Amino acid sequence: MTTTALPEPTTAPPDETEIGGRLDRVRARMREEGLDLLVVVDPHSVYYLTNFANYVHERPFVLVVPLEGSPRMVVPLLERQHVEVRSVGAIELVSYYEFPAPAGEKWTDRFHEVVDGATAVGVESNCPLYVIDELDGNHHRSDIVEDVRMIKSDYEIGRMVHAAQVVSDAHASVMAAVKPGDTMATLAGAASSAMRARTLADMPNANLLASSFGAAIQPPMLSDDPHNFTDVFAVMEEGGPHVSVINSVVNGYGAEIERTFFLNTVPDAAHEPFEVMMEARRTAFDLTVPGASMAGVDQAVREVFVRHGCLDRVVHRTGHSFGVTGHEGPFLAISYDHEIEPGMVFSIEPGIYFAGLGGFRHSDTVLVTETGNVSLTTAPDSLDDLLFAR
Repeated sequence: MTTTALPEPTTAPPDETEIGGRLDRVRARMREEGLDLLVVVDPHSVYYLTNFANYVHERPFVLVVPLEGSPRMVVPLLERQHVEVRSVGAIELVSYYEFPAPAGEKWTDRFHEVVDGATAVGVESNCPLYVIDELDGNHHRSDIVEDVRMIKSDYEIGRMVHAAQVVSDAHASVMAAVKPGDTMATLAGAASSAMRARTLADMPNANLLASSFGAAIQPPMLSDDPHNFTDVFAVMEEGGPHVSVINSVVNGYGAEIERTFFLNTVPDAAHEPFEVMMEARRTAFDLTVPGASMAGVDQAVREVFVRHGCLDRVVHRTGHSFGVTGHEGPFLAISYDHEIEPGMVFSIEPGIYFAGLGGFRHSDTVLVTETGNVSLTTAPDSLDDLLFAR
């Protein structure tokens, strides 16, 4: 890991210059693709371009970005004031009455007023079919916003530094208190409550529609199955491996921290897998630098597991990105051969999983710098520091 000073955390909302810069980058890509309009429906991309977070329901929100002039958002009348309060930057609201609504007052009527006459329209890959069906065939798939989101601005990095502090502090509080007999529900509830309270203390006007405070602590009986959070009353055990998971979006910006830890004793069978995981982790940190291949990072990690005869215990890639979500592209994955660039943020979380023993995985939120990388999240990672006597 390259030692680099972290950017200063910020809790301020984006200003018009920040939002305008995002739109400028999107429009530059639109010109490259020959688009007149870009139709944006994904709530995370809408938030990225407007600072407005909406709850997805049957009433459509559709943001239409033209090459020139203000973006136009088709919104239900019920939500118009909500958009006006939360949005940043020039935006023209085109409201419809309700869903369903009588002819002339439907969302489709307003949508056609905005898009009709365009000769080349871009739509996101995950654009709902009911929106695509309203276009005239002059459209093609374009994930411009998702691509632009991959490189974080200085403002975004400052927000993610703050988010990383929130999750790191919550994780530290759990690690300071966890003991055999504690339930997943109790530990997760305490961590989630601490993150929510910290967020609202730092940002009294935080948008909870753009926030989530996720936490889970898996005992050995569950930790071999990374996404098994079904038994919230599962109890922490003597020994381990336990795996902590704190993955949250703090008022619009994601961060994650995870650790494999032990209570009172380390089973003999756990020493070697822990050290193999740590070797893979060091490899990933060493290689996640500007100019490297994302696929190459994951391949090198897999080669560590091959050398130790445990590739069959690998069930996921080395990492994913963060931004206005806690889980998005780009990816440190063998099938994703793209170049790593400064300003990207990844989880680094190679893991191995053994039925009957448990899982071994640390995760950090890692910023790629001009010269290397730096972890935004902080917690001890050595076996000695993750053995707690309780």
